[in-house]
Amino acid sequence: MSKPLILVTNDDGIEAKGIKELIDTIVPLGDIIVFAPDGPRSGMSNAITVNTPLRFKKIEMCDNVLRFACNGTPTDCVKLALHSGVLHRKPDILLSGINHGSNAAINVIYSGTMGAAFEGCENSIPSIGFSLANYDGKADFNFFKPYIIKIVKEVLKHGLPRAVCLNVNAPIGEVKGLKITRQAWGYWTDEFEKRIDPNGHSYYWMSGYFKNEEPANHQTDEWALANGYVSIVPSIIDLTAHDFVDEMKTWNL
Repeated sequence: MSKPLILVTNDDGIEAKGIKELIDTIVPLGDIIVFAPDGPRSGMSNAITVNTPLRFKKIEMCDNVLRFACNGTPTDCVKLALHSGVLHRKPDILLSGINHGSNAAINVIYSGTMGAAFEGCENSIPSIGFSLANYDGKADFNFFKPYIIKIVKEVLKHGLPRAVCLNVNAPIGEVKGLKITRQAWGYWTDEFEKRIDPNGHSYYWMSGYFKNEEPANHQTDEWALANGYVSIVPSIIDLTAHDFVDEMKTWNL
């Protein structure tokens, strides 16, 4: 039987250490095709490019891994990989990352890493976003690799339900194990820092602090990361508030 076909992408760009480490980790698990942005695209969520021509180019083959770099967003990359003819068949799994920085809690809605995973999910491909809670471009990913292998193997074996993908985040430092969690409830505050440029004009630089409203809740991804566990959140692309539908039907609309 043929090996699983694995589509790999990210939002930090094709030359980021995280995607290279992910590729090295999964080489034994299948045939790999990489289709990733040609530079950093963090915070793109599910953005698509509509006013600029999209282009991609083949990068040199390395260790039998075919790589393509694209001038679009992570979601563009997935769409083009699936519809431009570079794949000889539908991928068995899509892996996005490894992101430099956490995508836990509310960060999932901003994340280009998860945007790519959601796009794969929307196309009925079992999809996983991997992130490390460390923004250092030279971060150590070695401790994360055994968990990545274990998770990918299980998804290849069992698949995922329709419209469900996985958001996997790893902590910094010693890892105690793995926990299946849910998205923590929290928000960002003091999000912009006002600065003055050399010409005396004001501008704003994104900063901010994440406020976790349930820090002691053992069921959340933020608790898992804070306490040394790799977190897996099964995430769904259906944003309907199903529990609220019946109540809304009682309104005078």
